[in-house]
Amino acid sequence: MHDAGYMIQDERHSVQDKGPSLKSKQRRQSYKALEVYTLGKELAVKVHKLTIEELPKFEIYEEGSQIRRSSKSIVANLVEGFGRRKYLNEFIRFITYAIASCDETKVHLEMLYETESIPKEDFESLCHRYEELGAKLYNFREAVTKSHRTG
Repeated sequence: MHDAGYMIQDERHSVQDKGPSLKSKQRRQSYKALEVYTLGKELAVKVHKLTIEELPKFEIYEEGSQIRRSSKSIVANLVEGFGRRKYLNEFIRFITYAIASCDETKVHLEMLYETESIPKEDFESLCHRYEELGAKLYNFREAVTKSHRTG
């Protein structure tokens, strides 16, 4: 596992990515440059399309709505936290919310699979990708926390 693709510099601290996704050590000004953001957004779009196009009609407004909200919440919390990154505790709080939303999304995937609302292939693929995202989010939070201690 490698770090989540993160580098921010401000008056108080700096964190540099040690993973392969960052080729140059540039200052990042936008949440859009974060690997966890791009992966989270990609997955939220996949979940949205899957639940609108593939779910049985009765599930579109029940479990489908829940999983769409939780998957989009991951990205929304990252963006809101990034906007508050000057305040370390708030930044960490919103990353923690993103981790919780990632876990919630995995539970909704399990429910959809166990009720035979999504095929095994979709379940396994998305579950694997959300496990990957969860690990990256956790590493991202650890990197932010560590940067404060050493910065």
